[in-house]
Amino acid sequence: MSKSNIIVCGDIHGCWGPINTLIDTKHPESILQCGDFGWWPKFHNTYEISSDEFVYDMYTRRRKKWDQYGIKNKNTKIYWCDGNHEDHDSLDELVKTNNLEVMPNVFYMPRAYTLELADGRRVLFIGGADSIDKKHRIQGRDWFPQEMISYRDIDRLPDCKIDIVISHTCPEAGMYYLDTLKEQHKDSSRSALTYVLERYNPSLWFFGHFHQYKKFQFKDTVFTALNMCGMHSTWWVYLDK
Repeated sequence: MSKSNIIVCGDIHGCWGPINTLIDTKHPESILQCGDFGWWPKFHNTYEISSDEFVYDMYTRRRKKWDQYGIKNKNTKIYWCDGNHEDHDSLDELVKTNNLEVMPNVFYMPRAYTLELADGRRVLFIGGADSIDKKHRIQGRDWFPQEMISYRDIDRLPDCKIDIVISHTCPEAGMYYLDTLKEQHKDSSRSALTYVLERYNPSLWFFGHFHQYKKFQFKDTVFTALNMCGMHSTWWVYLDK
C-alpha cells in the first residue's frame, strides 16, 4: 500500500522542536496527532508548568519558560485531539467560543469531531484517557476530571461511515498487544472506545498514551500505537493511502 503525504504522530507534550523539524524536513500536507499535545495556555511564558511536562531544552537540559505557541508552521495543517495531560478547562472554553485554531493552521479537534480527507476517507477524533498520575496533580491546575471520555461524548458520535480513528488511549482489546503495566489501571475511556470500535469497524486506528510503538490487527482494524515525540523514529508514521 502506498503512502500519502499525511503524517500521524504520537504524544508531543509540548516538545515543539521535533515536530518543527518534522514539518521542515518532510513537508507533510497534514499531521494528525493522537493527544497529549501539550495544551497549557495559562502557563505560557512562565516556569510554573508541572515538572513532568516538557520544561527543559531538549539539547541543553536547562529549564526554560513554557512557550505554548512554539510550533513554527506555515502550510502544514495540524489536527490534534486531547490527551489526559492537557488543560481541559481551557479546551472546554475553546469549544464554547468555537475558537479551535489555536495557532496558525493548528486545529484542536474535540471529541467526536470528524475530518474528511482529500481521498474521501473520514477521520474520527476522540481524545481523552484517565491519568495514572493524578494523585500527584492538583485539580483545576494540572488535572481535570473531564479528561476521560464521557457518555456525553459518546452521544455526540456521528451517524456516518468512519474509516480512521485518532484517539489517545485504545479500546480494551488493544491492551493485550501492548508491553505495559497500565493494563492494571482501569480506565473507562477504553470501554468507551470499545463501543466506538464496534460501532464503526474502521480500517485504521492510531493512538498514543503508552509511549511505545506497536502495530497489530484486531478483527478488521489495523491499529498503530505510536511512541512519544522524539523517542526513536517510531513517534510518527505516514498514513497509508
